[in-house]
Amino acid sequence: MSEITLDVVNPFTLKRIGTVGLCSDSEIDAMLGVAHDLYRNRKSWLPAFRRIEILKTTAQLMTARHEELALLIASEGGKPLVDARVEVTRAIDGVELCVHEIGQMTGKEIPMELTAAGSGRIAFTQREPIGVVVAASAFNHPLNLIVHQVAPAVAAGCPVLVKPALDTPLSCRAFVDILRQAGLPKDWCRFAACQNNVAEKMITDPRVGFFSFIGSAKVGWMLRSKLAPGTRCALEHGGAAPVIVDDSAGIDAMIPLLTKGGFYHSGQVCVSVQRVFAPAKIAAEVAQKLADAASGLRVGDATDANVDCGPLIRPAEVDRVEQWVDEAVQSGASVLTGGKPLGQTTYAPTVLLNPPQDARVSTAEIFGPVVCVYGYDDIETAYQAANSLPYAFQASVFTKTLDVAMQAIQHLDATAVMVNDHTAFRVDWMPFAGRRQSGYNTGGIGYTIHDMTQDKMAVIKI
Repeated sequence: MSEITLDVVNPFTLKRIGTVGLCSDSEIDAMLGVAHDLYRNRKSWLPAFRRIEILKTTAQLMTARHEELALLIASEGGKPLVDARVEVTRAIDGVELCVHEIGQMTGKEIPMELTAAGSGRIAFTQREPIGVVVAASAFNHPLNLIVHQVAPAVAAGCPVLVKPALDTPLSCRAFVDILRQAGLPKDWCRFAACQNNVAEKMITDPRVGFFSFIGSAKVGWMLRSKLAPGTRCALEHGGAAPVIVDDSAGIDAMIPLLTKGGFYHSGQVCVSVQRVFAPAKIAAEVAQKLADAASGLRVGDATDANVDCGPLIRPAEVDRVEQWVDEAVQSGASVLTGGKPLGQTTYAPTVLLNPPQDARVSTAEIFGPVVCVYGYDDIETAYQAANSLPYAFQASVFTKTLDVAMQAIQHLDATAVMVNDHTAFRVDWMPFAGRRQSGYNTGGIGYTIHDMTQDKMAVIKI
């Protein structure tokens, strides 16, 4: 490992909590060479039963270290400990889901005698690993995102190099270490923390078979444009998730869901509740009740089990959110709660009523603890506003009317529409994807494993 090291800090206290070594160009090149050789030498491939054993043991080791991993997530990523514990449980479930999915990596018989040309032949397909996987991840779920990218590669039989977000590399390193402790040979999964210029060379190398990216749209689309010919990819970006509230919705019942969906991890989630569209006659009431709930959230150090909202990942993000909110307020938005930093590293949970449609809080992903509520006169205009951005990920509708629910499912431009739930709902076996600028291809563990494998057909002439 290179002598260049990176200090990892707690984003609330800004105190160092660990260090990681950063890989150089030559080290990454060597890792890619070894991984590519592993893939090209079919005798070295790990059989399915061995991958199953490794992943089962990995889940067991993670379970034994559950609280340690949760505290690591809270310490380096600023996710409240109560939510970090949930993330660890999800990550363990994800590894176990990979075990299940290995048994689903099946081919099928292809009928040959449909025409005279195919007569006298038997054909079938099998799934094979696609090649070397390079995964670049985001900070906001520093263990579970790594599991979603790396464990499917292991399940598929692909060598993998993983580049964590440099804000949160410790959870990734811990997971790679656990895989090795579980019996995965080290060359099959390499921890490849590195600076962005080195990462770009790694990602665009022609030896890469599949590139998995979770992060900003600007970076993801740029990297996709530079991939070597033949490299497949999946990109997961963000959005500005819309919620439609119908006249019939039960306001009191939906407020806790909107609060969780909007302020979970201080809004640093790609499908956080951001834009709530409610009938004009009740918009102020919805916004005020949401503000009352938000004002009761406790903000502080994520390692404190009583904290609801932790810090933003960097002080610069606090400054950015403050600028966006100030801009919206100066243009006419009403602040019902929050609207200010609470310190260098935290921003108060904030509810804005009727910010301008062209303000940045209305047109771009906030990725902070801010929810905007807008009044509408006609639900059709609410759909139009919800669909007006170049991003489309998950959306939701609150209603007691089946017709409205079905109409929203049909009209909202989203890959998933939640009915009477917040936009950030997810289980790890469901398809999870952004449309348009919000992403490319489909996440979810089974879908990722499928993308990391490819069909091979055998045609046997009798």
